[in-house]
Amino acid sequence: MDHLRYAGASSKAQRAAFLDIVWRDPLVREALQRARNLDLPHWWIVSGTLYNTIWNNLTRRPSGYGIKDIDFFYFDDSDLSWGAEDVIIRRGEEVFAGLPKPVEIRNQARVHLWYEQRFGRKCPPLSSCRDSIARFATRTHAVGVRLEHGGGLELCAPYGLEDIFAFRVVPNRIVDNRAIHETKAARAKATWPELTVIPW
Repeated sequence: MDHLRYAGASSKAQRAAFLDIVWRDPLVREALQRARNLDLPHWWIVSGTLYNTIWNNLTRRPSGYGIKDIDFFYFDDSDLSWGAEDVIIRRGEEVFAGLPKPVEIRNQARVHLWYEQRFGRKCPPLSSCRDSIARFATRTHAVGVRLEHGGGLELCAPYGLEDIFAFRVVPNRIVDNRAIHETKAARAKATWPELTVIPW
């Protein structure tokens, strides 16, 4: 049960442990350092790269285990064209070249333009990356980190970190994302059997 050593700890202790673990992980640290070089507005590395890294560290699995890709969000509503986003994606391909995991870059200001076609229902325009993170299908996945120019780490965790440290996958019913929650939870449980999945 050593992997649960931060479960139930204070939010301050969990925050310190979370940022320490992700910063010491070579994949996350390199991704954060390169991401800062893109110098994009309101950017974050989010979701699986982060909570998977916590679970890997606490269960003594290697860096990058179970991580398919690195999700990189930014928010720029000054130009909502696909062309503007594609320019950033191509810049990112150069900046992130050589990382052991691919990086998926998405402008969260554009999500409402393609969401219905992909998921079959509308999504209102988002106001920020924090707004997007808060709408993830699973509360456990709602986390983001960014590296500030001064070297400090900024954390976005609208539902706290307890579920991550408790190895508990909890649905986020703010939006009807049941299918996404169930698919992601099943994959996570198969990869980290220590997890408890809370049904929708």
